[in-house]
Amino acid sequence: MTTRAPSDSHSSTEAVQATNDDAAASKLSCVSKGYMKDEYVHLFVRRSVRRSPIINRGYFARWAALRNLLLQFLKSDGHKDDNNCAKKQILSLGAGFDTTYFQLMDEKIAPHLYVELDFKEVTSKKAALIEHCSQLREKVGPEASISRERGEVLGDHYKLLPVDLRDITKLDAIISLAKLDPSLPTFIIAECVLIYLDPDSTKAIVGWASKTFPTAVFFLYEQIHPDDAFGEQMMKNLESRGCPLLGIYATPTLRDKENLFRDQGWQRAVAWDMLRVYNEFIETQERRRIERLELFDEFEEWHMMQEHYCVAYAINDEKDMFGNFGFSNNQHLLCTSSETHPHRGGH
Repeated sequence: MTTRAPSDSHSSTEAVQATNDDAAASKLSCVSKGYMKDEYVHLFVRRSVRRSPIINRGYFARWAALRNLLLQFLKSDGHKDDNNCAKKQILSLGAGFDTTYFQLMDEKIAPHLYVELDFKEVTSKKAALIEHCSQLREKVGPEASISRERGEVLGDHYKLLPVDLRDITKLDAIISLAKLDPSLPTFIIAECVLIYLDPDSTKAIVGWASKTFPTAVFFLYEQIHPDDAFGEQMMKNLESRGCPLLGIYATPTLRDKENLFRDQGWQRAVAWDMLRVYNEFIETQERRRIERLELFDEFEEWHMMQEHYCVAYAINDEKDMFGNFGFSNNQHLLCTSSETHPHRGGH
């Protein structure tokens, strides 16, 4: 494992926040081409951009992986008790302009509580949009208080709060403010978030989550393999934009991603690169559908790109809810989980 640090040891907060705008624009590009449905993402994009087929397909794969695992979590039961056994909660770290909560509300499968955290600059913009768009405002509930100045939305079942994730003491305060219940099953989302932080901050966040939530799934989507030719170019591109991946050299491989979670107290951890996720986890029928949407001839680059992104998930299962959770739980495919082969794909 390499220990070389990125050439720029300080990530620009503004530049990292700008990746949020890119992600929203990429999702809108996918939606406009029919890859997925989203009635809300256009509200968060100032100017629509037409992405290339390889970017559209890559974003779809990212979206489908998260959605499939999230639906598994929401449908899981576990042992029922007298209290709030059916209640679940989602905690999204660095949520940006993500619209998952609004989608789940439309589908009538939203959890008891959905909490989004990000820098105040981002949450202030999102709070303002929620306040001014009736389409969004009605979904957070009539009782919700919205403050653009504080970057907050406080509803009974949806919370948007500003925080610097690197400040662990603030995360503890957020638990109280958001009325998160550590005893409830919790799904934690971090898409291209922790990789921009220094390794010590990432370890602290992952460890804090493990200690705080005994029944939880932690979903991670981010880059891997910075040291081959494709990876080096990927790193240069991001550094030139002012947002180097400060954490990638601490966890450059799939095995390192799994060990990040295990070393911080999570019971189980699995990491697959996105090429394997696309080929083995995403339903065959869905792949065939989206592969007909656009002409596609960038197969070599597609394989390289997908091998440099991964999904990792970690599980704490105090309530014995997640025995069937994960990549191997797909009724449409027979595939072997890396829980059986924990080092498959590690380099």
